[in-house]
Amino acid sequence: MPEPHDPLRSLFQEAASTGQSRARCAPVVLVARRGERLRRRRIAALAAGACLVFAGTGAAAAVLLPGSPNTGVPAVTPSPSRPSPAPKPVPTTPRSTSSVTSTPVPGRTEPGTPPATAPPRTGRGAPGASATATHGTSPPSTAPPR
Repeated sequence: MPEPHDPLRSLFQEAASTGQSRARCAPVVLVARRGERLRRRRIAALAAGACLVFAGTGAAAAVLLPGSPNTGVPAVTPSPSRPSPAPKPVPTTPRSTSSVTSTPVPGRTEPGTPPATAPPRTGRGAPGASATATHGTSPPSTAPPR
């Protein structure tokens, strides 16, 4: 049970009575602005929700409807119309194994190691193959430009 002579209680009652005497209603313009702002926020939230529902329904319909394009790989790989020529093997030279040296000789490589420089590639095919042999087309014309 509260004490009747509590100093804190009497101060709160005094502050409450002062606040009630000075309290006024908010101006109508201020209340109208708050109402309009709240209405705009609700309409924006409703429009955003409707857009999300519409987009989700459209995406689900596009995925689930029959007749949509299939993105899978065909079961059978199509055969090429013209067989491509096999790449020509690069001729190899026999190496002699008569002398074993511990110092490398310039221009020579040990067996099983790649050469220092590879032959230049002139097309898409094997090294040394021409682009016309790979693609099966005629060589370009040598007519002078106009």
